[in-house]
Amino acid sequence: MKKLLLSINFFLLIIAANPVSAQHKDERWPEQKIKEWYNKQPWYCGFNYIPAYAINYTAMWDKTTFDPAAIDKELGLAEKSGLNSLRAVLQFAVYEDDPAYFLKTLDTFLAICDKHHIKFMPALFDDCVFGLEFDPKVGKQPEPVKGWYAWAWSPSPGHSMVVDSTTHPRLEKYVKAVMGRFKNDPRIFIWDLYNEPTNGGLGTTTLPLLKKVIRWAHEIHPSQPTTVGIWNKNKQLNDIAITGSDIVSFHNYGSKDDLMRNIAELKIYNRPLINTEWMNRPNKSVIRDNLAVFYNEKVGCLLWGLVNGKTQTDLPWGHRPGDPVSKVWQHDLFHGDFSPYDQQEIDLLSEYISKSKTKTYLQQHLQ
Repeated sequence: MKKLLLSINFFLLIIAANPVSAQHKDERWPEQKIKEWYNKQPWYCGFNYIPAYAINYTAMWDKTTFDPAAIDKELGLAEKSGLNSLRAVLQFAVYEDDPAYFLKTLDTFLAICDKHHIKFMPALFDDCVFGLEFDPKVGKQPEPVKGWYAWAWSPSPGHSMVVDSTTHPRLEKYVKAVMGRFKNDPRIFIWDLYNEPTNGGLGTTTLPLLKKVIRWAHEIHPSQPTTVGIWNKNKQLNDIAITGSDIVSFHNYGSKDDLMRNIAELKIYNRPLINTEWMNRPNKSVIRDNLAVFYNEKVGCLLWGLVNGKTQTDLPWGHRPGDPVSKVWQHDLFHGDFSPYDQQEIDLLSEYISKSKTKTYLQQHLQ
Protein backbone atom coordinates (compact mmCIF):
# COMPACT_ATOMS: atom_id res chain seq x y z
CA MET A 1 0.00 0.00 0.00
CA LYS A 2 2.87 2.36 0.84
CA LYS A 3 4.38 1.76 -2.61
CA LEU A 4 1.01 2.42 -4.22
CA LEU A 5 0.62 5.73 -2.34
CA LEU A 6 4.14 6.75 -3.34
CA SER A 7 3.35 5.97 -6.99
CA ILE A 8 0.14 8.00 -6.87
CA ASN A 9 1.90 10.95 -5.23
CA PHE A 10 4.66 10.80 -7.84
CA PHE A 11 2.07 10.81 -10.64
CA LEU A 12 0.31 13.82 -9.11
CA LEU A 13 3.62 15.66 -8.87
CA ILE A 14 4.29 14.98 -12.56
CA ILE A 15 0.87 16.37 -13.49
CA ALA A 16 1.44 19.46 -11.34
CA ALA A 17 4.85 20.07 -12.88
CA ASN A 18 3.61 19.44 -16.42
CA PRO A 19 0.02 20.75 -16.58
CA VAL A 20 -0.18 20.33 -20.37
CA SER A 21 -0.32 16.58 -19.80
CA ALA A 22 -3.50 16.90 -17.74
CA GLN A 23 -6.21 15.35 -19.88
CA HIS A 24 -8.91 17.93 -19.21
CA LYS A 25 -6.82 21.09 -19.08
CA ASP A 26 -8.65 23.97 -20.83
CA GLU A 27 -6.12 25.55 -23.19
CA ARG A 28 -8.53 28.23 -24.36
CA TRP A 29 -8.21 31.86 -23.43
CA PRO A 30 -10.26 32.56 -20.28
CA GLU A 31 -13.64 34.20 -20.91
CA GLN A 32 -12.51 37.52 -19.50
CA LYS A 33 -9.39 37.61 -21.69
CA ILE A 34 -11.24 36.90 -24.94
CA LYS A 35 -13.96 39.43 -24.09
CA GLU A 36 -11.36 42.11 -23.37
CA TRP A 37 -9.63 41.30 -26.65
CA TYR A 38 -12.87 41.45 -28.62
CA ASN A 39 -13.95 44.75 -27.09
CA LYS A 40 -10.73 46.34 -28.35
CA GLN A 41 -11.33 45.17 -31.91
CA PRO A 42 -13.28 46.92 -34.66
CA TRP A 43 -16.49 45.32 -35.84
CA TYR A 44 -15.09 42.87 -38.36
CA CYS A 45 -17.17 43.00 -41.54
CA GLY A 46 -15.43 41.30 -44.42
CA PHE A 47 -15.42 38.45 -46.90
CA ASN A 48 -14.11 35.02 -47.75
CA TYR A 49 -11.48 35.55 -50.38
CA ILE A 50 -10.25 33.59 -53.34
CA PRO A 51 -8.87 35.59 -56.28
CA ALA A 52 -10.90 35.58 -59.47
CA TYR A 53 -7.94 33.99 -61.27
CA ALA A 54 -7.87 30.96 -58.93
CA ILE A 55 -10.02 27.90 -59.49
CA ASN A 56 -9.06 26.67 -56.01
CA TYR A 57 -6.86 27.59 -53.09
CA THR A 58 -3.97 25.60 -54.53
CA ALA A 59 -3.99 27.97 -57.51
CA MET A 60 -4.17 30.97 -55.21
CA TRP A 61 -0.91 30.08 -53.44
CA ASP A 62 1.00 27.91 -55.93
CA LYS A 63 4.25 29.32 -57.37
CA THR A 64 2.96 28.72 -60.92
CA THR A 65 -0.01 31.07 -60.48
CA PHE A 66 0.28 33.26 -57.37
CA ASP A 67 -0.45 36.78 -58.64
CA PRO A 68 0.17 39.59 -56.14
CA ALA A 69 -0.74 42.27 -58.70
CA ALA A 70 -4.20 40.78 -59.22
CA ILE A 71 -4.68 40.37 -55.47
CA ASP A 72 -3.63 43.97 -54.90
CA LYS A 73 -6.29 45.23 -57.32
CA GLU A 74 -9.03 43.09 -55.79
CA LEU A 75 -8.18 44.03 -52.22
CA GLY A 76 -8.11 47.67 -53.31
CA LEU A 77 -11.70 47.17 -54.45
CA ALA A 78 -12.55 45.65 -51.08
CA GLU A 79 -10.95 48.57 -49.23
CA LYS A 80 -12.88 51.06 -51.35
CA SER A 81 -16.08 49.28 -50.32
CA GLY A 82 -15.16 49.60 -46.64
CA LEU A 83 -14.52 45.90 -45.99
CA ASN A 84 -11.96 45.45 -43.22
CA SER A 85 -11.24 41.71 -42.96
CA LEU A 86 -10.94 38.56 -45.01
CA ARG A 87 -10.64 34.82 -44.57
CA ALA A 88 -8.86 32.42 -46.91
CA VAL A 89 -7.77 28.78 -46.75
CA LEU A 90 -4.06 27.97 -46.84
CA GLN A 91 -2.81 24.96 -48.78
CA PHE A 92 -0.63 22.37 -47.06
CA ALA A 93 0.49 20.85 -50.38
CA VAL A 94 2.00 24.16 -51.51
CA TYR A 95 3.77 24.54 -48.16
CA GLU A 96 5.23 21.04 -48.27
CA ASP A 97 6.38 21.48 -51.86
CA ASP A 98 8.52 24.46 -50.82
CA PRO A 99 8.19 25.68 -47.22
CA ALA A 100 10.43 28.73 -47.66
CA TYR A 101 8.48 29.84 -50.74
CA PHE A 102 5.16 29.38 -48.99
CA LEU A 103 6.09 31.39 -45.90
CA LYS A 104 7.51 34.17 -48.06
CA THR A 105 4.36 34.19 -50.21
CA LEU A 106 2.14 34.32 -47.14
CA ASP A 107 4.15 37.30 -45.91
CA THR A 108 3.68 38.98 -49.32
CA PHE A 109 -0.06 38.39 -49.10
CA LEU A 110 -0.16 39.83 -45.59
CA ALA A 111 1.66 42.93 -46.82
CA ILE A 112 -1.03 43.45 -49.48
CA CYS A 113 -3.76 43.02 -46.87
CA ASP A 114 -2.05 45.53 -44.61
CA LYS A 115 -1.66 48.02 -47.46
CA HIS A 116 -5.44 48.00 -47.81
CA HIS A 117 -6.17 48.01 -44.05
CA ILE A 118 -7.63 44.51 -44.15
CA LYS A 119 -7.01 41.98 -41.37
CA PHE A 120 -6.46 38.34 -42.32
CA MET A 121 -8.00 35.16 -40.88
CA PRO A 122 -6.06 32.15 -42.24
CA ALA A 123 -7.78 28.76 -42.27
CA LEU A 124 -5.14 26.05 -41.92
CA PHE A 125 -7.20 23.11 -43.22
CA ASP A 126 -10.39 22.45 -45.20
CA ASP A 127 -12.28 19.21 -45.94
CA CYS A 128 -14.67 20.57 -48.61
CA VAL A 129 -14.82 18.98 -52.07
CA PHE A 130 -17.07 20.09 -54.94
CA GLY A 131 -15.40 18.31 -57.86
CA LEU A 132 -13.93 14.87 -58.45
CA GLU A 133 -10.52 15.21 -56.77
CA PHE A 134 -10.18 14.61 -53.04
CA ASP A 135 -6.46 15.38 -52.78
CA PRO A 136 -4.63 18.54 -53.91
CA LYS A 137 -1.85 18.54 -56.48
CA VAL A 138 0.63 21.41 -56.80
CA GLY A 139 1.37 23.02 -60.14
CA LYS A 140 -0.92 24.45 -62.78
CA GLN A 141 -4.56 23.69 -61.98
CA PRO A 142 -7.41 22.66 -64.32
CA GLU A 143 -9.49 25.25 -66.10
CA PRO A 144 -13.16 25.69 -65.09
CA VAL A 145 -15.91 23.45 -66.40
CA LYS A 146 -18.62 25.94 -67.35
CA GLY A 147 -21.68 25.52 -65.18
CA TRP A 148 -19.98 23.46 -62.42
CA TYR A 149 -19.97 25.14 -59.01
CA ALA A 150 -16.43 25.22 -57.57
CA TRP A 151 -15.08 22.71 -60.07
CA ALA A 152 -11.63 21.43 -59.01
CA TRP A 153 -11.96 22.77 -55.45
CA SER A 154 -8.98 21.41 -53.54
CA PRO A 155 -9.19 20.49 -49.86
CA SER A 156 -6.23 20.90 -47.53
CA PRO A 157 -4.41 18.65 -46.79
CA GLY A 158 -6.60 16.25 -48.78
CA HIS A 159 -8.72 13.34 -47.63
CA SER A 160 -5.98 10.71 -47.97
CA MET A 161 -3.82 12.46 -45.39
CA VAL A 162 -6.74 13.20 -43.08
CA VAL A 163 -7.46 9.48 -42.59
CA ASP A 164 -3.83 8.31 -42.60
CA SER A 165 -2.42 9.05 -39.15
CA THR A 166 1.13 8.18 -40.30
CA THR A 167 1.13 11.44 -42.31
CA HIS A 168 0.09 13.61 -39.38
CA PRO A 169 3.64 14.46 -38.21
CA ARG A 170 4.05 16.25 -41.55
CA LEU A 171 0.89 18.23 -40.83
CA GLU A 172 2.13 19.09 -37.34
CA LYS A 173 5.32 20.49 -38.86
CA TYR A 174 3.21 22.67 -41.20
CA VAL A 175 0.95 23.99 -38.43
CA LYS A 176 3.85 24.86 -36.17
CA ALA A 177 5.93 26.40 -38.96
CA VAL A 178 3.13 28.67 -40.19
CA MET A 179 1.72 29.62 -36.80
CA GLY A 180 5.17 29.91 -35.28
CA ARG A 181 6.27 32.31 -38.00
CA PHE A 182 3.21 34.59 -37.68
CA LYS A 183 2.01 34.03 -34.11
CA ASN A 184 2.70 37.64 -33.12
CA ASP A 185 1.82 39.26 -36.43
CA PRO A 186 -0.82 42.00 -35.99
CA ARG A 187 -1.92 41.57 -39.60
CA ILE A 188 -3.59 38.30 -38.56
CA PHE A 189 -6.57 38.77 -36.25
CA ILE A 190 -7.75 35.17 -35.73
CA TRP A 191 -6.51 31.70 -36.69
CA ASP A 192 -9.25 29.47 -38.12
CA LEU A 193 -7.79 26.04 -37.47
CA TYR A 194 -10.03 23.92 -39.72
CA ASN A 195 -12.79 24.85 -42.17
CA GLU A 196 -15.81 22.52 -42.09
CA PRO A 197 -14.10 19.41 -40.71
CA THR A 198 -15.88 16.14 -41.70
CA ASN A 199 -17.34 17.72 -44.87
CA GLY A 200 -16.87 16.04 -48.24
CA GLY A 201 -17.96 12.62 -46.98
CA LEU A 202 -15.25 12.13 -44.35
CA GLY A 203 -17.62 11.80 -41.40
CA THR A 204 -16.02 11.14 -38.03
CA THR A 205 -12.69 10.12 -39.60
CA THR A 206 -11.59 13.78 -39.43
CA LEU A 207 -12.05 14.04 -35.66
CA PRO A 208 -8.69 12.54 -34.59
CA LEU A 209 -6.81 15.00 -36.83
CA LEU A 210 -8.98 17.91 -35.68
CA LYS A 211 -8.11 17.21 -32.05
CA LYS A 212 -4.42 17.12 -32.94
CA VAL A 213 -4.60 20.39 -34.87
CA ILE A 214 -6.19 22.13 -31.88
CA ARG A 215 -3.48 20.77 -29.59
CA TRP A 216 -0.67 21.76 -31.97
CA ALA A 217 -2.06 25.28 -32.26
CA HIS A 218 -2.30 25.69 -28.48
CA GLU A 219 1.30 24.53 -28.10
CA ILE A 220 2.37 27.52 -30.22
CA HIS A 221 0.62 30.00 -27.86
CA PRO A 222 -0.21 32.59 -30.56
CA SER A 223 -1.01 36.14 -29.53
CA GLN A 224 -4.11 35.92 -31.74
CA PRO A 225 -7.16 33.86 -30.69
CA THR A 226 -8.02 30.59 -32.42
CA THR A 227 -11.30 29.09 -33.56
CA VAL A 228 -12.93 26.11 -35.26
CA GLY A 229 -16.24 27.01 -36.86
CA ILE A 230 -19.63 25.43 -36.13
CA TRP A 231 -21.18 24.55 -39.47
CA ASN A 232 -23.67 21.70 -38.86
CA LYS A 233 -25.64 19.97 -36.09
CA ASN A 234 -23.09 17.24 -35.32
CA LYS A 235 -22.85 17.36 -31.51
CA GLN A 236 -19.67 15.26 -31.32
CA LEU A 237 -17.92 17.57 -33.78
CA ASN A 238 -19.26 20.76 -32.24
CA ASP A 239 -18.21 19.78 -28.73
CA ILE A 240 -14.63 19.43 -30.00
CA ALA A 241 -14.84 22.71 -31.91
CA ILE A 242 -16.29 24.75 -29.04
CA THR A 243 -13.92 23.43 -26.38
CA GLY A 244 -11.00 24.08 -28.73
CA SER A 245 -11.94 27.66 -29.62
CA ASP A 246 -11.08 30.94 -27.93
CA ILE A 247 -13.79 32.72 -29.91
CA VAL A 248 -16.95 30.99 -31.19
CA SER A 249 -17.26 31.11 -34.96
CA PHE A 250 -20.04 29.68 -37.08
CA HIS A 251 -21.49 29.45 -40.58
CA ASN A 252 -25.03 30.56 -41.32
CA TYR A 253 -26.46 30.85 -44.82
CA GLY A 254 -30.05 31.25 -43.63
CA SER A 255 -32.64 34.01 -43.42
CA LYS A 256 -32.64 36.85 -40.90
CA ASP A 257 -34.87 34.87 -38.51
CA ASP A 258 -32.70 31.78 -38.80
CA LEU A 259 -29.58 33.86 -38.15
CA MET A 260 -31.11 35.44 -35.04
CA ARG A 261 -32.02 31.99 -33.67
CA ASN A 262 -28.52 30.74 -34.36
CA ILE A 263 -26.90 33.68 -32.55
CA ALA A 264 -29.21 33.20 -29.56
CA GLU A 265 -28.24 29.51 -29.38
CA LEU A 266 -24.51 30.29 -29.44
CA LYS A 267 -24.67 32.99 -26.78
CA ILE A 268 -24.86 30.24 -24.12
CA TYR A 269 -21.10 29.74 -24.54
CA ASN A 270 -20.50 33.24 -23.17
CA ARG A 271 -17.83 34.08 -25.73
CA PRO A 272 -17.70 36.60 -28.59
CA LEU A 273 -19.18 35.42 -31.89
CA ILE A 274 -17.99 35.73 -35.49
CA ASN A 275 -19.92 34.39 -38.47
CA THR A 276 -17.19 33.27 -40.87
CA GLU A 277 -19.47 32.32 -43.78
CA TRP A 278 -22.79 33.83 -44.86
CA MET A 279 -24.72 35.34 -47.80
CA ASN A 280 -26.75 33.01 -49.95
CA ARG A 281 -29.19 35.21 -51.84
CA PRO A 282 -31.60 32.47 -53.03
CA ASN A 283 -31.75 31.18 -49.44
CA LYS A 284 -32.67 34.64 -48.05
CA SER A 285 -29.26 35.20 -46.48
CA VAL A 286 -28.97 38.72 -47.86
CA ILE A 287 -27.20 41.93 -46.97
CA ARG A 288 -30.32 44.08 -46.77
CA ASP A 289 -31.75 41.88 -43.97
CA ASN A 290 -28.88 40.16 -42.18
CA LEU A 291 -26.24 42.88 -41.99
CA ALA A 292 -28.22 44.86 -39.41
CA VAL A 293 -28.46 41.75 -37.22
CA PHE A 294 -24.68 41.32 -37.20
CA TYR A 295 -24.16 45.02 -36.49
CA ASN A 296 -26.71 45.26 -33.66
CA GLU A 297 -25.43 42.08 -32.01
CA LYS A 298 -21.77 43.06 -32.59
CA VAL A 299 -21.20 39.72 -34.27
CA GLY A 300 -18.40 39.79 -36.81
CA CYS A 301 -19.36 38.64 -40.30
CA LEU A 302 -17.46 37.50 -43.38
CA LEU A 303 -19.65 36.90 -46.42
CA TRP A 304 -18.82 34.76 -49.46
CA GLY A 305 -17.10 36.18 -51.58
CA LEU A 306 -15.56 39.19 -53.40
CA VAL A 307 -14.98 39.06 -57.20
CA ASN A 308 -16.72 36.36 -59.22
CA GLY A 309 -14.24 34.26 -61.13
CA LYS A 310 -13.13 30.73 -61.96
CA THR A 311 -14.87 29.13 -58.98
CA GLN A 312 -18.25 30.17 -60.46
CA THR A 313 -19.76 30.68 -57.02
CA ASP A 314 -22.52 32.81 -58.50
CA LEU A 315 -24.07 29.40 -59.19
CA PRO A 316 -25.87 27.44 -56.42
CA TRP A 317 -24.21 24.60 -54.51
CA GLY A 318 -24.24 21.40 -56.54
CA HIS A 319 -24.88 23.14 -59.86
CA ARG A 320 -23.76 21.10 -62.86
CA PRO A 321 -23.49 21.83 -66.58
CA GLY A 322 -26.91 21.86 -68.17
CA ASP A 323 -28.79 22.78 -64.99
CA PRO A 324 -31.04 25.85 -65.23
CA VAL A 325 -29.15 29.05 -64.43
CA SER A 326 -30.84 31.49 -62.06
CA LYS A 327 -30.53 35.22 -62.62
CA VAL A 328 -29.96 35.60 -58.87
CA TRP A 329 -26.37 35.02 -57.81
CA GLN A 330 -25.76 32.83 -54.79
CA HIS A 331 -22.43 34.46 -53.76
CA ASP A 332 -19.97 37.26 -54.66
CA LEU A 333 -20.19 41.05 -54.62
CA PHE A 334 -18.58 42.02 -57.92
CA HIS A 335 -18.41 40.93 -61.55
CA GLY A 336 -15.02 40.16 -63.06
CA ASP A 337 -14.81 43.71 -64.41
CA PHE A 338 -15.23 45.04 -60.84
CA SER A 339 -18.74 46.33 -61.44
CA PRO A 340 -21.02 45.54 -58.48
CA TYR A 341 -23.61 42.82 -58.68
CA ASP A 342 -25.90 45.13 -56.68
CA GLN A 343 -24.74 48.65 -55.81
CA GLN A 344 -27.22 48.83 -52.92
CA GLU A 345 -25.39 45.97 -51.23
CA ILE A 346 -22.07 47.81 -51.45
CA ASP A 347 -23.68 50.99 -50.15
CA LEU A 348 -25.13 49.16 -47.15
CA LEU A 349 -21.80 47.51 -46.33
CA SER A 350 -20.04 50.87 -46.49
CA GLU A 351 -22.74 52.53 -44.37
CA TYR A 352 -22.66 49.97 -41.56
CA ILE A 353 -18.88 49.72 -41.45
CA SER A 354 -18.65 53.52 -41.32
CA LYS A 355 -21.18 53.59 -38.46
CA SER A 356 -19.20 50.96 -36.58
CA LYS A 357 -16.01 53.04 -36.89
CA THR A 358 -17.77 56.09 -35.47
CA LYS A 359 -19.28 54.03 -32.67
CA THR A 360 -15.92 52.49 -31.78
CA TYR A 361 -14.22 55.89 -31.80
CA LEU A 362 -16.83 57.40 -29.46
CA GLN A 363 -16.64 54.44 -27.08
CA GLN A 364 -12.85 54.63 -26.88
CA HIS A 365 -12.78 58.38 -26.30
CA LEU A 366 -15.67 58.60 -23.83
CA GLN A 367 -14.33 55.95 -21.46
